Amino acid sequence: MSGSSEIRPRSENQMSDSIDAPVTLAGIARIAGVGRAAVSNWRRRHDSFPTPVGGTDASPQFSLADVERWLHAHGKIERIGLRERLWPHYEALGERAVMGAALAEAGRRLLAAEGADQAVPEQSFLPEEAAQVVDETVDAARHEGGRETFDFLLSRWLDAHVRQVSTTPAPLARLMADIAIAVRAGGSEGGDARTTVLDPACGVGGLLLAAGEGMGEWGAEANSTAPVLLGADLDPALAALAAARLGFARAGGGGVGAEIRAGDSLRADPHGAVRADIVLCNPPFNARDWGHEELATDPRWVYGLPPRTEPELAWIEHALARLVPDGVAVFLLPPAVASRRAGRRIRRALLRTGALRGVVALPAGAAQPHSVSLQLWILRMPASDGGAVPGERLFLLDAATSQGAARGAQSIDWVRLSGRVLDAVHAHSWSGARKTGARKELPEGCVTVPVMDLLDEQTDLTPARHVPETAVEAQAKLHESWGRLDGLLDEVRGHSRSLAAIDLSASGDAASTVTVSDLDRAHALKLRQGQMLPDELLHGDALPDGAVPVLSVLDLVQGAGPGGWLAGAEVEKGASTGSFTVAEPGDVVVAGVERAYRVWVQEDTPLVLGPQLYALRPDRELLDPWFLAGCLRAPANARQAGSHTSSSARIDVRNLRVLQLSLAEQRPYAAGFRELLALEESLRSVAAVGEDLVRGLGDGLAAGRLHRSRR
Repeated sequence: MSGSSEIRPRSENQMSDSIDAPVTLAGIARIAGVGRAAVSNWRRRHDSFPTPVGGTDASPQFSLADVERWLHAHGKIERIGLRERLWPHYEALGERAVMGAALAEAGRRLLAAEGADQAVPEQSFLPEEAAQVVDETVDAARHEGGRETFDFLLSRWLDAHVRQVSTTPAPLARLMADIAIAVRAGGSEGGDARTTVLDPACGVGGLLLAAGEGMGEWGAEANSTAPVLLGADLDPALAALAAARLGFARAGGGGVGAEIRAGDSLRADPHGAVRADIVLCNPPFNARDWGHEELATDPRWVYGLPPRTEPELAWIEHALARLVPDGVAVFLLPPAVASRRAGRRIRRALLRTGALRGVVALPAGAAQPHSVSLQLWILRMPASDGGAVPGERLFLLDAATSQGAARGAQSIDWVRLSGRVLDAVHAHSWSGARKTGARKELPEGCVTVPVMDLLDEQTDLTPARHVPETAVEAQAKLHESWGRLDGLLDEVRGHSRSLAAIDLSASGDAASTVTVSDLDRAHALKLRQGQMLPDELLHGDALPDGAVPVLSVLDLVQGAGPGGWLAGAEVEKGASTGSFTVAEPGDVVVAGVERAYRVWVQEDTPLVLGPQLYALRPDRELLDPWFLAGCLRAPANARQAGSHTSSSARIDVRNLRVLQLSLAEQRPYAAGFRELLALEESLRSVAAVGEDLVRGLGDGLAAGRLHRSRR
């Protein structure tokens, strides 16, 4: 398509009608500025609400033009912003790559219209529909601003594809940049040379943008020139979006030069022999196909050939090979990189040479995957002239207990967290030499550990294993645990009173039973077995809206919850074809393996089941789910149905037996089973909290922390 920005302005109505894009209930909610529940309520209450034009019953789609007219007619909104109208048109393009390419091309043309110096590659092979959307975007930007329009659409695009495109939250990106700047300044003489920053897996450029902002402020104080930002990404659409994003930053007065290239940094680095002063990187996690075989003899592997299962260490060695002497790298990594056995040899080499200088544990929720405490690794390329002293001690900071939860980056007090981390970084000597004179003490939660103490069999660099818990944190945990214990003991007493009233003295003939297989044949229940799930559809990061969790026997053995999820559309498709087994609320789930034998009633959300897990869907007119679950989970029942083989002990679910009672007779049994299960859960929680209390009190007393009040 032509790169010309000479587009005839359209009116708002012309824009709305030119491409009548479909919009979902969630999209309508965003347009109207309300929650999705409100839109569902409108749909139920108003017969005039637009009828779906596509989608499914679970996720219907509506005509944007019809929705706009209805909202206006019913006073729900006076005017829909041009940017809000644009987004459904992008969604209508379907494929993520096409949407991203169209947005990048819109960014390129908007920058060109502003006369900005930019290097965004032209997307010359866009489909006709995408080219028309680009025209619409340029038109809208005349009224709403080029950068504002681009940033809005980019944010929506990232939200829509959060499962495929991982980004570094802006506060975390700025923290990483500030750490690199502080470490670089703390171990070198500085100067007027222009700083080069590289991100070899830049995505949409968040880390480079943070570096440009941070160094603009730092550079002004140090009288240095603006940095040069270099980025690369395997996905051409992401690289083009990053180039446009940084182009807008420069046009807005950022004063930085940026060069983003598409390419595989590990296999064929598009920046070649360029050396950087700082590397910032959030590499792809657990990507096994990173080129292990073809790169086996690569000269970058100075610290050892990274195992196939350790792609993050390959990225670290690549970064060190691209750093100038005394250059600094800051990586965002999953916590397993600090402890996995496969990587211990390279971890030792990084420590011995002084390349690895620090590890910072972040609170869960800092970035995807939100359920784990990610880590920042601080590395420094040893100086070639031997002037810098290799680090004799490793800087370790455990900020994982600061605050936050697995709800995402918005749950974290970033001002407090960043202040704590940067205070510790500034207090430490990064030159390798010991500080003299007025030495600044490291804050609580931060230690420096002799490297020799870490070179053991495991070389486990997890900060929590080496940083002692502060007295304040320990006391706060104990206070919380005592409160939880009091509440749990109240629960136990309540369940005990209810269960103690049960009279089991009745005698007579043995109660008759029937097998699950018999009930299945009689259509009193439907028995379905879980299946092996395709790896390419499974995701392991935080569960987004609309996704369905997946449970395996291994998850139960490890005592964890569901270990992955599938997209809602894939689950709907798989359930309809029978390739997925989905336990719906009200189904009874059975784990058919002796070492992980469990039976429960699925209560809250649907659940996709893996192999050796079974879903039993009872006919509610014949079987109470809690009665069924209670019968099946009896230990004696499981022993009788056990089937021992040479490799494992399995439970033949079809041979499990159920009391043969009428529905009315089942009800008191169901109530008893529910109360018994609740008591079991409460007792298990009491045991766990009790262990924490005993451990915490024992450690505190042994450390001499007993507070003696004065009378």
